[in-house]
Amino acid sequence: MEELREAVINGIDEHTEALNEISQEIWKNPELAFEEHSAHNVLTDFLEKSGFIVESQYKLKTAFRATYGECDTVPRKPHIVVICEYDALPSIGHACGHNLIAEVGIAAGLGIRDALAKSTENLGKLTILGTPAEEGGGGKIELIDQGVFDDVDVAMMAHPTPATYHKKPLLARSKLYIKYKGKASHAAGFPWEGVNALDAAVLCYQNISCLRQQFKPTWRVHGVIINGGVKPNIIPDITELEYSIRAPTDPERKILETKIISCIESAATATGCSVEYHTADKTYNAMIHNDTLCKLYEKNAISVGVEFTNDEEDKTIALGSSDMGNVSTVVPSIHPCFHMGTLAANHTRDFTTAAGAPEAQPFTLNQGKSLALTALDIYLQPKLLETIQADFEKDKKKLTIMV
Repeated sequence: MEELREAVINGIDEHTEALNEISQEIWKNPELAFEEHSAHNVLTDFLEKSGFIVESQYKLKTAFRATYGECDTVPRKPHIVVICEYDALPSIGHACGHNLIAEVGIAAGLGIRDALAKSTENLGKLTILGTPAEEGGGGKIELIDQGVFDDVDVAMMAHPTPATYHKKPLLARSKLYIKYKGKASHAAGFPWEGVNALDAAVLCYQNISCLRQQFKPTWRVHGVIINGGVKPNIIPDITELEYSIRAPTDPERKILETKIISCIESAATATGCSVEYHTADKTYNAMIHNDTLCKLYEKNAISVGVEFTNDEEDKTIALGSSDMGNVSTVVPSIHPCFHMGTLAANHTRDFTTAAGAPEAQPFTLNQGKSLALTALDIYLQPKLLETIQADFEKDKKKLTIMV
């Protein structure tokens, strides 16, 4: 056991420089959802040279699968997936630190590979899965739909944030695209001939703002007017908005979405406009943090020097949403958050700077070690999968209860 733990740690420490170079290359070349061609090539090239069986452009043009070991034996061995993300945000680059998520995934993979290679018996199979388009595109959802997780026992990844928690809520999320149609007219000469679609958009925004008084503290709704008209002397005939709707569970999200739709429709009625709306992007499920996996991760993280944030109130505040939530509904999963040297919030320029700074590296590498050691526990004690699966089934039942 100790020899294999040492193999994990050494396997990561020996590649510190190369892992940093991978992260830097991705950070310096930010690519949007489904356009991560450079990141895909950087990661797959490295994994091929590192002895993995690599499938480039796996199911999606910028996804990949890299495998090591076997699980289809008698008795069957564990199959563990470590997930990489690597898409960036418009304008502000890697303001969610996905370059570090990719580095964590590759680091964990190297550590696990070395432990599997050192073992005198077959312990199981490792997959490093490159998943594009977390920022709204739902790449993992497409991979789920194509059966990529069908034979997987456990999935894991780690995400940089201002603080370190073994689990933090990730909300269920849907997006609505809204389009109001009115009638254009000269705003000074013939305003009575117009039907003002901007009034409908503003009223929709105000309706939702008024509704906030009745929101639960854990509900989140936020939107923008993406088209408010073309010139002030033309009464707008077309306006468009986009809203994100989030809640701690999928049933709650559906309830909240129904309330928002009422706000949308009533604005059209009040202004005489017509309205069209539909779900934009893919709907993200709430994250199910597997309790047994979380405890294994926490134990291993502490063993390599990770310090967890002791803020009971903050740990209950949702981080946002992720398509990792959808993965957690089909396979037991964890999504720990880790401090990486800054108190800046995600999706800010300061966070972008910190994600590319040398100070982020020790935190990132420790997360690779934490995930790899957690995987090693499962490979060495495959009966843990029974408890992990029992947690998974119990949690899924809990989340299907309507509120």
